[in-house]
Amino acid sequence: MSAAGSLPHMERRRVGTSGLRVSELGLGTMTWGRDTDEIDAAEQVRDFLDAGGTLLDTAASYADGDAERVIGTLLSGKVARHELVLTTKAGIRSESRSDGPGRVVDASRGALLDSLDESLARMGTDHVDLFLVACPDPNTSLEETVGALRIAVTSGRARYVGLSNHPGWATARAATLLEPDVGLAAVELEYSLLQRGVERDVLPAAEALGVGLLAWSPLGRGVLTGKYRRAIPADSRAAGALAGFVQPYLEGSASAVVEAVATAAEGLGRTPGEVAVAWLLERDGIAAAILGARTPAQLRSSLEAATLELPYEVHAALDDVSAPVIGYPERW
Repeated sequence: MSAAGSLPHMERRRVGTSGLRVSELGLGTMTWGRDTDEIDAAEQVRDFLDAGGTLLDTAASYADGDAERVIGTLLSGKVARHELVLTTKAGIRSESRSDGPGRVVDASRGALLDSLDESLARMGTDHVDLFLVACPDPNTSLEETVGALRIAVTSGRARYVGLSNHPGWATARAATLLEPDVGLAAVELEYSLLQRGVERDVLPAAEALGVGLLAWSPLGRGVLTGKYRRAIPADSRAAGALAGFVQPYLEGSASAVVEAVATAAEGLGRTPGEVAVAWLLERDGIAAAILGARTPAQLRSSLEAATLELPYEVHAALDDVSAPVIGYPERW
């Protein structure tokens, strides 16, 4: 295996029909400020940039803003702003309740723009390259939400805008509302060999509308790495606070998919994670796959996927074993 610094530069892909271009692999920051400290985050970014990466994905809700604060520290001297395509999300906030901490979904105009301003302050930048609405808000009209996205662009706070975890009809409606001057650049959804629900309606809608797809959790919430095949490691997500997030992919038909990926990896002399990500990168409509590594070592292993081109027979076999569609994610 090559070191991350010696990897060929990743392919740069156009996000839909917009002018935005991103690296085929993105770096997710959900663990930053919580499980990943500033030192490890800086090492991840160095390896990522050395491998030709540009897309850095975060959200105001990650570690209650601490992930963005870590990014702000890195941008204050360790990383040049122009090296990154910076993406953040808004629309979810934490709230203290009588039964403990909870989440509030709020995609109203005021909430989205306030959140964006707070994100910019935490990261120490005057704009993000891509601003996304984190999830649907049943209490706010899509027209109001889209109006906030328009203001984000026309005010200069965001270069491009999009939606995350929204259904196909909302993607189509938002794209229509934002035409012709702003446009909907991207949608971000879970997509992997264990979660192909996006193929039902969002992916066809996005392709028809010229919207690029950013895929989160390409490793099936970590399950496609193969680390859960025999047991649940004590230091893994499935053994901790995120057990409920991982559990759906530890049962049922998922095991057959994981075994097929492991078999393919053994035959190719690669890791299961590399095979899973390589499969996704070869799917139509994918602008980038976002890797959510907790440690620098995990990221370096995943970056190797950029060097792998699956033989047709392997790709077709993985297509077969992972169909039919499992369904939409139960939580975001």
